[in-house]
Amino acid sequence: METCSKPAESSNSVKPKPFIIVHSQRGDRQVELTNDTSWTVGRGKGNDVPLVDRCASREHAMFQMVGANNFYLIDLGSSNGSFVNGRRVSIPCSLSDGDLITLGETNIEFFCPEANTKPEPAEDSDAMTDTMALHRRRLITVAVVDICNFTQLTQQMDEQLLSEVIGTWFKQAGDIIKRHDSWVDKYIGDAVMAVWIHGSTNSKSEHIETQEMLKAFKAVYDLAEMSRALNQQFSLPFELKVSAGMNTGYAMIGQMGSNDRPEYTALGDTVNASFRLESATRELELDLAIGQATYNHAPYAAVLLPFAQKLVRLKGYDLPMLTYAGKFEQLGQFISKIAG
Repeated sequence: METCSKPAESSNSVKPKPFIIVHSQRGDRQVELTNDTSWTVGRGKGNDVPLVDRCASREHAMFQMVGANNFYLIDLGSSNGSFVNGRRVSIPCSLSDGDLITLGETNIEFFCPEANTKPEPAEDSDAMTDTMALHRRRLITVAVVDICNFTQLTQQMDEQLLSEVIGTWFKQAGDIIKRHDSWVDKYIGDAVMAVWIHGSTNSKSEHIETQEMLKAFKAVYDLAEMSRALNQQFSLPFELKVSAGMNTGYAMIGQMGSNDRPEYTALGDTVNASFRLESATRELELDLAIGQATYNHAPYAAVLLPFAQKLVRLKGYDLPMLTYAGKFEQLGQFISKIAG
């Protein structure tokens, strides 16, 4: 296979954009990964990057952008697998500039020039205002959802079936999170993190509207229900389950990308605690653990959300943290009462 070299970077202000080069028997073609956050690849004509390859599945894989030019390859349950630099992937695989991806008999080179990872200063005053506001302290709710016992799953399942199950889970997870007005902020192994930003940019109010909080709760519940449904779709060695942690508080929100398609990422203790709360569900033997602020902002939680109050020690924290924990079934009942 002849490898196409990356175009030389110009000394001008225009920076090269992330792109892939698809190598096939019909020749090579370059596809820019711009103007969206995900691109499907496969044999079906409806894909963003259709392949002429009998060994590729109809919906084979997906390129997913998270934050500013952080790209992942997600296998969508393909029959013959997705490979990055010769290694088969079953969970979202972070991509680096120059990686070689193999789908079926098709080789794809991935290029993401480092020069494009930082936004360029804008010249006009309106855009300059946006650029200066790339990092702000905002009130957010974070949800982390993790596949339980994933290591055991990988040990007891055929590689192809595992890839199909996990690929289906991650694709549907992304769809659910997007449907509830959020985005996948991070893929951490077999877990996803989503963020909901509350209030306006300049608002100092800590009030969160009922419908805003419900979006986060509904997303977590729908992810649990989707996971439960996969047990009916696939023959698994044991029941597929997820656990979740939610936390509400202030964090630094960084805007990445262009103003017409902004992407955001969250950093800070609020985010870290949400991961620790998810981990605490194993010790608590419950499905979901939420921080005190999340519980306080949940509408009528004291009456309608019968979660148990727990004092837990989270890794990396000196003092125990007050949390509320329960089952997804209880969360579903709470959502039904509020929405009804």
